[in-house]
Amino acid sequence: MASSPDESAAAIIQALVSPAGRADPFPLYAAAHRNGAVQAITDTVFLVVGYAAVNQVLRNPGFALPSDPTDAGDAAALRLMNRSILRTNPPDHGRMRSLISQVFTPRRVGALQPTVVAAVDTLLEALADSGADGRTVDFMDRFAFQLPVTVICELLGIPMADHHQFRPLASALTAALELTGDVDGPADEAARELGKYFTHLIGERRTTPGDDLVSALVAARDADDARLSDEELLANLILLLVAGFETTTDLLGNGLTILLDRPDLAVAVRSGQITTAAFIEEALRYESPVQVTTRVASADGLVVEDVGIPAGSDLILLLGAANRDPARYPRPDRFDPTRADNKPLSFGAGQHICIGNNLARLEASVAFPRLLDRFPGLSADPGRQPVRRDRLVLRGYQTLPIRVRA
Repeated sequence: MASSPDESAAAIIQALVSPAGRADPFPLYAAAHRNGAVQAITDTVFLVVGYAAVNQVLRNPGFALPSDPTDAGDAAALRLMNRSILRTNPPDHGRMRSLISQVFTPRRVGALQPTVVAAVDTLLEALADSGADGRTVDFMDRFAFQLPVTVICELLGIPMADHHQFRPLASALTAALELTGDVDGPADEAARELGKYFTHLIGERRTTPGDDLVSALVAARDADDARLSDEELLANLILLLVAGFETTTDLLGNGLTILLDRPDLAVAVRSGQITTAAFIEEALRYESPVQVTTRVASADGLVVEDVGIPAGSDLILLLGAANRDPARYPRPDRFDPTRADNKPLSFGAGQHICIGNNLARLEASVAFPRLLDRFPGLSADPGRQPVRRDRLVLRGYQTLPIRVRA
């Protein structure tokens, strides 16, 4: 099926998990598209790269999440993920997600807009102070992390004094999501630390409930129907925290890098010639914060793009490649916010679509225009290069040095 031995599906996956592939996966995605939308790595392992094919798999309940809560061994990180909606399948997934959705409502998300605006304005003032007299500021540390962690902690009811500890813990925990991720060591320790923190917080909210998501979920857990176990409550609260800022942090950093590289786009977004919503959707397509997900064929007779998938097969879905499928998006490697019908798969699709995708879009829609208005002279630091996180699945920056001029 491959056009040449070095462009086989197996070779592409091997290259993607290398340091060079993690740094720049897009040439490998282009090579994968030349081989077809669905490619066999082995008889029971498939690489799925086409937009229509990935979308089909994500929406077909016959393709399940690769989860087995009984097979996590002593790895706390894996056990934690396997008990949350991130890794559970029906009927457990629907049971838990419906309960979380009852409290993580569009009304509750919409009501956060004043909080988002206030947080953005506070962080912009801090950026102005830190970057006074031309001093370099790390956008990732001073803004891209601070904004979403402030918002998700406000939603969960976590004290501001505790925010600083979550970035290193989340970074360690999410390393277990990588295709070659280590679920022991730092990831395991991070899972244990977060578990201790939320166990204490759950106990506090049982005694003194508030108007926050933790209190609402604790109340739901303690209701007579008991639709959420203690372990599931803990796992999903940690997931909401980590997922609540990890992808948004990457969206903000990736989006700003695009604007710094294309000053004409910054002018167009600032003036309203390009809508913020259109810019955000194209940023999600062009530099997806989540590049890879996986599925398992849980039924017989499954077919994707005319390729039969035997039951029990593993599928590697390259979301980043699907978002750059030339069959779906003409000139896919060009950043073009005027694209029609732009529907990136960055947050997934179907029953497992990211539950916080609207919150991420809300934060970005407030942050980008206010950032551009506040700092029309915003620029990259010519003497310091940004540093990407050494990840494939979660794509973003570790540091992004900028200079601000009010």
